[in-house]
Amino acid sequence: MNIRFTKMHGAGNDYIYVNTIQYPIDDPEELAVEWSKYHTGIGSDGLVLIGASQIADFSMRIFNADGSEAMMCGNASRCIGKYLYEEGLTAKTEVTLETLSGIKILKLHLTNDNHVDAVTVDMGVPNVIGKVQLGDGYGYTEGISVSMGNPHLVIFVNNISEVDINTVGPALEKHPLFPNRVNVEFAQVYQDRSIRMRVWERGSGITMACGTGACATAVAASYIGKCGRESSVIMDGGTLKIKWNETDGHVYMTGPAVKVFDGEINVSNL
Repeated sequence: MNIRFTKMHGAGNDYIYVNTIQYPIDDPEELAVEWSKYHTGIGSDGLVLIGASQIADFSMRIFNADGSEAMMCGNASRCIGKYLYEEGLTAKTEVTLETLSGIKILKLHLTNDNHVDAVTVDMGVPNVIGKVQLGDGYGYTEGISVSMGNPHLVIFVNNISEVDINTVGPALEKHPLFPNRVNVEFAQVYQDRSIRMRVWERGSGITMACGTGACATAVAASYIGKCGRESSVIMDGGTLKIKWNETDGHVYMTGPAVKVFDGEINVSNL
């Protein structure tokens, strides 16, 4: 069976998107692993399934490059907003999206020629667990634990270029404090209070960007007084604007959504 897919990225966080209303998929875990390979597959950080929903306009499921299912991805949700509008699946500019971490609201920003170039996502209310002690053997003794519907460990550093993410990231991902593993963000706050962040995502490793990670980092920085309620989070793939609204307690993330290409792949080739 040939399946049509779209390759998209949000700030360099790239996924393969499939409309499962049109192309049902039975084994997304296996396909995520095979299709995510850059040399023998399509190449991506994972596979995103767009589906119908009984409680929202549409639904989203995300499978990391190792086949594990993620609860939420801010960058992917922005790309879904662009996909739904530009593929003619909705005419709305405010779309509700069912995820494993609840219903998210996508506000689409249109260009003059009626394309979606950016999306604001209501990421909901963060759960700030607070400071956690990491113990010896991890290179860092303390971090800030924040849940954005998925778990994050934010570690503030003086010089992010000195962080050996390939070594420290996988060790912290499997820290005993987080039995279901954790996304790890390393963050340096600049003098203008913008934040330079790099991320080790559970199930994917180093990625160019992480939307929920950017939100968790901005919340953690505000929580310990390093930043205010609004900040720019600069990642390898681009910058996201994060606002932790004081009125409703919600986190709002605004950033780009980019279509790379469409394609077809034959499932029987696996």
